[in-house]
Amino acid sequence: MTAAPERVTFREVFGVAEFRAMWFGELLSIAGDQLARVALSVLVYANTGSATLTGLTYALTFFPSLLGGIFLTGFADRFPRRTVMVAVDLMRAALILLVAIPGLPFWALCLLVGSVSLLNPPFKASQLALLPQVLEGDRFVVGMGIRSMTVQSAQLLGFAGGGALLLAMDARLALVLDAGTFVLSALFVRFGLKARPAAASGEKRKAFFASLGAGSKVAFATTALRSLMLFTWLAGLMPVYEGIAAPYVASSGGGPQVIGLLLAADPVGSVIFTFIYTRWVPAAIRPKLIGPLTALAAIPLLICFLQPGPVASVILFVISGGFGTIALLQATASLTVAVPDERRAQTMGLSNTGLTTTMGVTPLLGGVIADHVSAQTTVGIFGLAGLLITIPLAIAWQRALPGERMTGEAARAEHA
Repeated sequence: MTAAPERVTFREVFGVAEFRAMWFGELLSIAGDQLARVALSVLVYANTGSATLTGLTYALTFFPSLLGGIFLTGFADRFPRRTVMVAVDLMRAALILLVAIPGLPFWALCLLVGSVSLLNPPFKASQLALLPQVLEGDRFVVGMGIRSMTVQSAQLLGFAGGGALLLAMDARLALVLDAGTFVLSALFVRFGLKARPAAASGEKRKAFFASLGAGSKVAFATTALRSLMLFTWLAGLMPVYEGIAAPYVASSGGGPQVIGLLLAADPVGSVIFTFIYTRWVPAAIRPKLIGPLTALAAIPLLICFLQPGPVASVILFVISGGFGTIALLQATASLTVAVPDERRAQTMGLSNTGLTTTMGVTPLLGGVIADHVSAQTTVGIFGLAGLLITIPLAIAWQRALPGERMTGEAARAEHA
């Protein structure tokens, strides 16, 4: 295997045909999903007139993915990952088409939307597990950076464009378009990726229920792997300001138009910082920066104890979101290449499930705290908690920083 040059360009990464296929398919799916979320909200509210049911439907686009992350990501190790991705895309397309049927009972709509969310984790786990095989060496980290920038940009465009498109088209037509993006994604994956055998086959393949705990056993096998896993979960703690955006803006003296700017702060910071990180930070030192980058994501939030105004807050959140994104990017990349291939998808599913859980619990806790203190103080509290958790994690990671030894250690621990 030829080592990649120390500094990899975006052109080199996009020069890999398999990556282009994965990237373009994901771009279509994300944009379609964001459009569908807006369309679902419009559709449910128009049919029920209930803000509660509208919120429940939106939550169903996320919550069932927790179960999918626990029970379904192992399929991406047990079966060829290209096959899993294509199958999931086609199933999601069919489910979204059913959602678009007029007159569908609300319970059936909830079941279908929840099923789509349930299928997201095995697709993401397959994608993450395949990426190190598609992009060798530092191309992998740069490719992860490109994906991160794409996701953030597509989400911004999807929400903004979704609202504009729904002024000109029926919500059900938007859902049909979303189904079409899944079909196109399946075609890009099927014809753009090479056929590879299942990672867990033969002696490496365990019984299904026995394999459910294999990912967690590998992920927590060593101090290094455990630190990386917890870093990925911690990334969901600090963007608490997104979940309490409305009370934060009201508390800081801003108008309703500031809410959009506040919600855009994290994606904007993510795109800028990811570009700088993957473009100019040397590959050799990136793993060593996970702890400092996570701390730098928490520190701007401490300034919220001083009750900053809306403009200053948006700037702080751009900085915090930017550092948080590249810390998560590097922790995820290091964890992905550190675990054995036959357990990689399930381990990454566990990482994503923990992150999703943290992102779900954080706004709930933030809302409870913000009912008793100001929203700015609430964000400061979460920043302080993030910093206090980061310090011991960073120390443990620096002491255990193992370079190329993690995969072997994890494999031995799994079979111990």
